[in-house]
Amino acid sequence: MFDIDRWREIFQSISKNKLRSTLSGFTVTFAILLFTLLFGIGNGLQNTFKKQFAGDAINSINIWSSFTTVAYKGNQIGKKIQFKNDDFTFIKENFSKEIQTISPRNQRVVEVVNKNKKDTYTLRGVYPEFQFQESAEIIEGRFLNYRDINEKSKVVAIGRLVEEDLFGQLSAVDKQLKVGGIMYQIIGVFSDPGGDNEERFIYTPFTTMQRLYGNTENLDEFGITYNPDLSINEAIAFGNKMLRILKEKYDVSREDQRAIGLYNNASGNREVSNMMIGLGILIFIIGFGTLIAGVVGISNIMVYVVSERTKELGIRKAVGATPKDIVTMILQESIFITAISGYFGLILGVGILKVAGPSLEEYFILNPSISTPVVIGATVTLIIAGVIAGYLPAKRAARIKPVVALSAD
Repeated sequence: MFDIDRWREIFQSISKNKLRSTLSGFTVTFAILLFTLLFGIGNGLQNTFKKQFAGDAINSINIWSSFTTVAYKGNQIGKKIQFKNDDFTFIKENFSKEIQTISPRNQRVVEVVNKNKKDTYTLRGVYPEFQFQESAEIIEGRFLNYRDINEKSKVVAIGRLVEEDLFGQLSAVDKQLKVGGIMYQIIGVFSDPGGDNEERFIYTPFTTMQRLYGNTENLDEFGITYNPDLSINEAIAFGNKMLRILKEKYDVSREDQRAIGLYNNASGNREVSNMMIGLGILIFIIGFGTLIAGVVGISNIMVYVVSERTKELGIRKAVGATPKDIVTMILQESIFITAISGYFGLILGVGILKVAGPSLEEYFILNPSISTPVVIGATVTLIIAGVIAGYLPAKRAARIKPVVALSAD
């Protein structure tokens, strides 16, 4: 039940002992402030790691071919390894259980013209699955489909910034665009979480690009997403096995690191996971140490506060206050100061993170923030610590006889 007289006593006690109350509050405010800043910066570093993988599906694998650097089985140094369409079929048939999606990819840099505007962009020939692999999101129109692939249609999906560069504020969907000297119809516009560079690509059906540029069965590389049910170790083993088999198919030495290349996001995910775990442990240790320091500070202050108020407590007992009344009053005052100070520390910390956030990006700290439940948990921890710290000396003071308390210096 709300006791207005009790709260009046608490506020009177705080107003008469401003220094004591300020020191108690400062200890909590400083602890919560440090806790908020620490966890906010830690979350900012984690956001930076996550952004590095935002441009592609987290379970993606890229495979490409280049020139041999080791002579092996008749292949001399400098021979170009060229993938063909049958490699696409070969991989699909031999790794159907491990593969979620697969798309071949050819690309070239071309001049793109719309009326009096022109610029240079990268044209990529891909399959519809490539949208998922790149995490591209259609914002107008549509992406490529298998009808485009089968009919070898002269259509393109363009990045948001290509539309902005060449069409300004106008919609580019259903417009004609000259790409590498050939007219295409724009069927869609996409955005990409990978950033501006990813939004300056132009995608066309893989079959169309093969027909229009060389009319060959050559392909440059593969984009694959592995089965998400695979563990990180299984995904890494799958990538290594696929690389080994392709090297055997093309008589490439296992020691040759350039003739056939493979990048597996699973390896990056494992490294990032390890870094995130290490960072989390470090933040927890430092954050826990910060809270411990706050607990020690509150404990010391509460012991001092109760000792200082011995005479006051004696007077209260002399006029009829029970031990329970005295203990409750001290704890209620402690909880009130701790809660208010903790909230102030939270607001101050969140404000600093918000103001300093943009300037921290150059230090690879992206959008530093902290979840409210975490800070509330830390504040509750300090409140409980304040209760524990104040309870024992308050209980001891409540047992002192009024005569002894009144004679205390």
